[in-house]
Amino acid sequence: MTRGDGRLSHDLLPGEKGPQDACGVFGVWAPGDEVAKLTYYGLYALQHRGQESAGIAVSDGHHIVVYKDMGLVSQVFNEATLETLKGHLAIGHARYSTTGSSVWENAQPTFRSTATGHLALAHNGNLTNTHELARRVAEQEAARGELPFGQRTGLATSDTDLLTALIAAHPDLSVEGAALRELPLVRGAFSLVFMDDTTLYGARDPQGIRPLVLGRLERGWVIASETAALDIVGASFVREIEPGELVSIDEHGLRSVRFAEAAPKGCLFEFVYLARPDTTISGHSVHSVRVEVGRRLAREAPVEADLVIPVPESGTPAAVGYAQGSGIPFAQGLVKNAYVGRTFIQPSQTIRQLGIRLKLNPLREVIEGQRLVVVDDSIVRGNTQRAIVRMLREAGAREVHVRISSPPVKWPCFYGIDFATPAELVAHGLTVDEVRTSIGADSLSYISLEQLVEATAVSMDRLCRACFDGVYPIDLPDPQLIGKHTLEIVERPVTDGINSVLGGASALLHP
Repeated sequence: MTRGDGRLSHDLLPGEKGPQDACGVFGVWAPGDEVAKLTYYGLYALQHRGQESAGIAVSDGHHIVVYKDMGLVSQVFNEATLETLKGHLAIGHARYSTTGSSVWENAQPTFRSTATGHLALAHNGNLTNTHELARRVAEQEAARGELPFGQRTGLATSDTDLLTALIAAHPDLSVEGAALRELPLVRGAFSLVFMDDTTLYGARDPQGIRPLVLGRLERGWVIASETAALDIVGASFVREIEPGELVSIDEHGLRSVRFAEAAPKGCLFEFVYLARPDTTISGHSVHSVRVEVGRRLAREAPVEADLVIPVPESGTPAAVGYAQGSGIPFAQGLVKNAYVGRTFIQPSQTIRQLGIRLKLNPLREVIEGQRLVVVDDSIVRGNTQRAIVRMLREAGAREVHVRISSPPVKWPCFYGIDFATPAELVAHGLTVDEVRTSIGADSLSYISLEQLVEATAVSMDRLCRACFDGVYPIDLPDPQLIGKHTLEIVERPVTDGINSVLGGASALLHP
């Protein structure tokens, strides 16, 4: 059974749409009735990976209940709601959409009935053979006399829904058996947590592009996108789930099986921006890597200046490293509004024109008359950096030298990050000096790809660097078969109120 709240509208405050985070997934198997709250806190720790919608599925061993809505984790769930979600097994998801629109129907976890019970699934990543999977689902639905996928209204249009449908469509197999049948046929990036009525599963694509880790509770297990989520719920880190591995957790403990040979290509941009600084990837602290990148950037791109300031928060570790490597004092020259995010209030055009100042404001007494090194993690369209440079000059900065702790982003990601299109990526069509002119800086330098990779201590051939060098480790389909809205074949009517997943129950969970 699937339940949901009404669909509410949440809009981003003004400012540049930069690299949008991959989704966050979390799963827990533990005796007792606290799994929904554990999942809530796990998702809270992963909120940076997706702010469009949030959901939790819980099982008591007989039934799965899914509660999800648009908005932040703290907006979707409250104490009373979590108290109603009883069970010993749960999965959760914080979404940023990379396939399928940002609508209630595409919120996760997805849900399907199976021949032996129920299935709920949450996905971080992006599949690349989506049209092949959609064709198979359509054939199955046609054989059952159902309206084909893509011609239905009020239902999901995401690669996650396709994957859920395929795993659920094996009447002769358990969920585990069906997953082992289907996962070898899936291409692209996927870190999954899913569940049937009694068992928690975790799976990672053969390239391991998106992170997925395993943790141990005193009486249970946790699967999560990042180690920081393990820390929040008091779980100890056990290991990363391996590329091409499926783990299953139930009352008998943990078991592991490989569905594909590992060919590791972990996402380099996780180190740059996506992951929390207090997360560990491939045995290395993300914070430490970012500081080291800053040190290397100082050696590669020195400049005479009075202060090093970060663009908070993601630019802060690299700015610390740049200050250490250059000997130039570090200072906080920009103040970030920690509460800027999603809001119920539509900004007026007047407010919209304030732009970046809603998120960042300069400390005039720190920067006036100073030659500044401004350190940020990346440049996508260039709008944010242009606004920051202008704002710093208006506050009295004498010089503004921009240093970026990643190479130029020249290529879009098809594995779970919603970058701009190539035409919108400022570095795709301009030289470094042309970008410098565009943003109005006195100088501009990026870290080299080689130095960034060396700072991670992961070998180049085990990393996906496609957004920087255009080399995609998983084959891509024809351009017309790829994109965020590729499954939205027909226009779907706007619906109000409550929508149930796959015709399931549409009851409300109210306090």
